[in-house]
Amino acid sequence: MIHPLRRAFAFALLLVATQAGFAQAPKTVLLEELTWTEVRDQVQAGKTTIIIPIGGTEQSGPGIAVGKHNARAAWLAQKIAGQLGNALVAPVMAYVPEGAYAPPQSHMKFPGTITIPDAAFEQILTSAAQSFAVHGFKNVVFLGDHGGYQNDVKHVVAQLNKTWGGKPVHALAPPEYYQASSDGYAQLLRQRGFRDDEIGTHAGLADTSLQLAVAPQMVRLDRLKAGPKLGAADGVYGGDPRRSSAALGQAGIDAIVAQTVDAIRKDTAGR
Repeated sequence: MIHPLRRAFAFALLLVATQAGFAQAPKTVLLEELTWTEVRDQVQAGKTTIIIPIGGTEQSGPGIAVGKHNARAAWLAQKIAGQLGNALVAPVMAYVPEGAYAPPQSHMKFPGTITIPDAAFEQILTSAAQSFAVHGFKNVVFLGDHGGYQNDVKHVVAQLNKTWGGKPVHALAPPEYYQASSDGYAQLLRQRGFRDDEIGTHAGLADTSLQLAVAPQMVRLDRLKAGPKLGAADGVYGGDPRRSSAALGQAGIDAIVAQTVDAIRKDTAGR
């Protein structure tokens, strides 16, 4: 028979251990996985940078799922936040301008693509940023994974910083993020012996390799390797994805993360 004092002592130890477990901050940088009190506490503890990953829902040929940009932006944002050490990641923005729908233009010619007007897109980004400013974030970082809305994001950043003039909050959209994933990555692949007619600008070797490194389940690689060369009618622009690989993609991913982290640190230093 356990002595009552020993039983009480054991219960007290269990209670302390349980409370300590609840008190530990979750091992995540994702805002949507935190409670509001955890967000408040992390901001007060110094996590005052919020990253807003912007993706897009669009066709990427018959070999890559339509959520390519969303998965990639969310994954990269987590890696970047982890290296920064003072950042959280907002939910990914999956609805972006993709062209007109009456009549369908650009990616809207392919089923699965979703588009919204530029004005609506800019308003959503602005409202999200203003929300984070209210809650104490000092740096609002937009990371846009798709080329079509880069000017919209620049406009939002300029307008926010004008509105916030004199306040301890700042918006930025480091150009290094998109540059490293587009022209910078293409140059890296050229140095490894790949031709421009393989690398492509959309759904080619570059795009497919990056996706294999981030979310291989979204790529139909066996079908691509066994099939004929694809073209614009298939949604593949100027490239050939058949020699794509996760190893090639990882080299691009490493460059994107390193260059973006460095750019954010330089921009926010001393703020």
